[in-house]
Amino acid sequence: MLKEFRDFIAKGNVIDLAVGIVIGAAFTAIVNSFVKDILSPILGIFGSANFNDQFVVLKQGKTAGPYDSLATATTAGAVTFNYGSFITAVINFLIVAFALFLVVKASNKFKERVVKTEAAAPPEPTKEEALLTEIRDLLKTDRRPV
Repeated sequence: MLKEFRDFIAKGNVIDLAVGIVIGAAFTAIVNSFVKDILSPILGIFGSANFNDQFVVLKQGKTAGPYDSLATATTAGAVTFNYGSFITAVINFLIVAFALFLVVKASNKFKERVVKTEAAAPPEPTKEEALLTEIRDLLKTDRRPV
């Protein structure tokens, strides 16, 4: 059983998956920073700059509102509907999906280029094929009656 487990772990797909997960986690941090530090302020020109602090109070907390931030509402014990966090998550998802789309598109173009290059150059004949071709050509040129 230990040998089977070692063989499973040593397969390329498992290692590729692990690398993908680690890179995905690092990429998530980049996307979150992009949304929080770059995209949200730009969108803030047209509305609120911080989507995470967009919420609706469903039930007042121990201290009555209005609450100036989600953290204040949570500390007061208010029940909130946090639609701003959802908007941020959707924006993050769309950015990640678009980035993956671009990566897959570039990969497909690269694969097409490689396939075209391989298709353009016919494979060299084997030794047997080359010898048979030479014999055929010799037989075509030598037309003496037998």
